[in-house]
Amino acid sequence: VQLVESGGGLVQPGGSLRLSCAASGFTFSSYAMSWYRQAPGKERELVAVITSAGRSTNYSVSVKGRFTISRDNARNTVYLQMSSLKPEDTAVYYCNVRKGWSDYWGQGTQVTVSS
Repeated sequence: VQLVESGGGLVQPGGSLRLSCAASGFTFSSYAMSWYRQAPGKERELVAVITSAGRSTNYSVSVKGRFTISRDNARNTVYLQMSSLKPEDTAVYYCNVRKGWSDYWGQGTQVTVSS
């Protein structure tokens, strides 16, 4: 399993970013995918989840209405569209897949929201 995130960077408050996670090494279309984030000194938290076919999504309270998770099963890629970004969204964002009892993670991509 390999997960490679991209798209992070520095953005001003109120701005937008789109993160991507390219997946390989497993049957992507068969698994739900998630985005997590971890801010300095804090525990990793679940941000958004999307089911295998993309028909259902779920979000943490802190990002609901501002972030959108989506996937392209033909490209083995999951996305996180982030809008109305706030300084408290600053974190390393990780892509995740759970296969059986194992969790797999990408290397993470840094998102910094600052003026």
